[in-house]
Amino acid sequence: MASPPTEGFEVAYIHPGGSEVRRLLSDAWAVRFESVMPVRGFHSYKGQRHLPGLWWSSTVGGHVGYESWLERDHVMLLDFDPSVIGMSSQPFWLFWSSENSKGISHVPDYFARRQDGSAIVVDCRPADRRKPRDWVKFDATQRACDFLGWEFRLVGMPDPIRVGNVRWLAGYRHPRHRLEPVVSTLLSVFADPRPLMDGAGLAGDPIAVLPVLFHLLWQQELAVDLSVPLHAASLVSSGVR
Repeated sequence: MASPPTEGFEVAYIHPGGSEVRRLLSDAWAVRFESVMPVRGFHSYKGQRHLPGLWWSSTVGGHVGYESWLERDHVMLLDFDPSVIGMSSQPFWLFWSSENSKGISHVPDYFARRQDGSAIVVDCRPADRRKPRDWVKFDATQRACDFLGWEFRLVGMPDPIRVGNVRWLAGYRHPRHRLEPVVSTLLSVFADPRPLMDGAGLAGDPIAVLPVLFHLLWQQELAVDLSVPLHAASLVSSGVR
C-alpha cells in the first residue's frame, strides 16, 4: 500500500459567494472552512442505501447536510459540543498524488471550528466498512491535517445511549424554547444538584417547564449524566456555560 505524502496536497472548495477555489494546502491555513459551501450535493434516489438529509444546527443557525444516519448522529454531536462555534459538511476536496504519480482525491465529511480557533476534520465510516483503499485516503487526510495543526477524527458508530439522550435533547435545541423567567428559575433551582422531575416541579408546571429544562441541558447550561438513559430521577446540576 502506497504511503500518503507529507506535502504536495491541494484543496478545492466553494467560497460562500459560490466561486470555486483551488490552491495548495499550505496556502489555505487561514480559510474559514466552517463557512464554505458543500463541494458536492446530497442527492436522493430510489433504492438508495443511505438516507441523506439536512440537520438544522443551533450552532450555525442553519442547515448542515449529511449523507447517512451515521453522519447525522455525528453532526448532531458536533452541534452539541459547546466548544464548536462553526461547522460545514463536505467542506473541500483534498488532492494528492501516489508514489506512481496517480492522482487521488477525497472529500472529508465535516469541518468544525472551535472557539479557540482550532479545527476538526471528521470522516464517518463504520469500522467494518473501512477497506484498504479507504485507509489510504484516511491516512492522507490525517497527514494533511497534521500539516496544518488540525485534529482529524475517523469515527464509527457512536455510543447508542449517549446518542439517544442527545437526540432527545436536540428536539429542544431551537432558541424558541429559551423562555424567561423560566430559564432563571431553573438555573436557580438546579444550583444545587437534584433529580430532574423534582427540580422541574419546583420551577413550575412541568408541562411548561420541561421544554425549557431540556433546552438548557442541550445548551449545557445545566448538566446531566448522558452515559445512562435520561429519566425522571436523573441528577441535574449546573453546567459548563
